[in-house]
Amino acid sequence: MAENTNDSQVVETEEELTNYTTETNAGAGTGTSAIEPGYGTGRRKEAVARVRLVPGTGKWTINGRTLEEYFPSKLLQREVNSPIVLLKLEGKFDAIVLVDGGGTTGQAGAIRLGVARALNAIDRDANRATLKKAGFLTRDSRVVERKKAGLHKARRAPQFSKR
Repeated sequence: MAENTNDSQVVETEEELTNYTTETNAGAGTGTSAIEPGYGTGRRKEAVARVRLVPGTGKWTINGRTLEEYFPSKLLQREVNSPIVLLKLEGKFDAIVLVDGGGTTGQAGAIRLGVARALNAIDRDANRATLKKAGFLTRDSRVVERKKAGLHKARRAPQFSKR
């Protein structure tokens, strides 16, 4: 019996801790945006993402795979979903994404911009100010610098020899 008492106390402690984690979003699904289909294109480095948002239950389809399958990293999942979380529209839209080129980080950035642009197109009055203030509508223009002739890379020069 003593073991059961200890186990129940541990479970209660875990439940109390989960109430205060950052994973839970108290205002989830309380956004004031219109719920209708929308489209947005996002780009980052070499990646291009075509994003369709349709009214639904919050299901993600990226190149035919789920969000968790395509981006195993929680950090990238959070980045991709951040415009929807910011506007408190979780569970209101299904996202259908076709993304091509670049690496995982570039693709995640491209999808985030595509989602933000789609939400902006859906309800400009309600969403634009919030998205703009958070910087989600700004295209990150940083790309890899081209290699120059006579150098190993863009700026890496051959080793200098004095004699």
